Amino acid sequence: MKVLVTGGTGFIGRHLCAELDERGHDVTALARSPDASGLPAGVSVVQGDVTDRASLDFEGQGVVVNLVALSPLFQPTGDTTHESVHLDGTRNVVSEATDAGVSRIVQMSALGADPNGPTEYIRAKGKAEAVVEESALDWTIFRPSVVFGDGGEFVEFTKKLTPPYLAPLPGGGRTRFQPIWVEDIASILADGVEDERHAGRTYEIGGPEVLTMAEVAKLAHRADGHSVTVVPVPMALAKLGSAAIDPVPFIPFGSDQVRSLEFDNTTQGNDIGDFGLNEGDLLRLSSYLNRR
Repeated sequence: MKVLVTGGTGFIGRHLCAELDERGHDVTALARSPDASGLPAGVSVVQGDVTDRASLDFEGQGVVVNLVALSPLFQPTGDTTHESVHLDGTRNVVSEATDAGVSRIVQMSALGADPNGPTEYIRAKGKAEAVVEESALDWTIFRPSVVFGDGGEFVEFTKKLTPPYLAPLPGGGRTRFQPIWVEDIASILADGVEDERHAGRTYEIGGPEVLTMAEVAKLAHRADGHSVTVVPVPMALAKLGSAAIDPVPFIPFGSDQVRSLEFDNTTQGNDIGDFGLNEGDLLRLSSYLNRR
């Protein structure tokens, strides 16, 4: 099968391309700045920007996997916004795939995606899902929780947000996450590419355990030989502080990011069973941190 992966040289993309290549597919990774390092020799790399329709060429592809995304943890700057990447980018991917005769699209979304959601990231992801669902393509949508692994940002960002020993956290770090290892989500995505029985389905995918941000911080610092005590910061105070620093471009945590800590990032019913998996098959964050 010929598969094109937008964002194919990114954190999840590299793992997915390697998984698809190992399964014998003809894989192309699309990226704004193509870099084949870290990809198997059998994976082709092409230049393209999902925000620029004219740069996309999906001719001859059977399936397109759309992974391009901005992080919910960081504030977009300039003309690059959640809507320009997630919504407009998805429109371009769907339009090009339709015109090129691609049969299927696999869309990476996010838990809680909702056009009327509380953050720009969640709203843009929800609107992008609607674009995919309303297309003439066969589609499968994945809504994962946070993804961890070598080269991922979740653990490092948590450590940056919670320095060792004494760490103030909005709401005391009670926001819950369901972290999933990048190689586990790559395998699930590859199954979604291969098996047409997943067409027309939206899957919520999470890891084998639910952890608060405070617990993630403690696990991460313990693996580095440090301890951390979380000092709760009232959410109202955190919102005031974040609003004050919103205009400052080099501080990567603003109002939208604080709002994202007001709701959990967990599945309502983990759909890993639809891919023949149970929680015992997935790598736990603590196991990953302790083996690094």
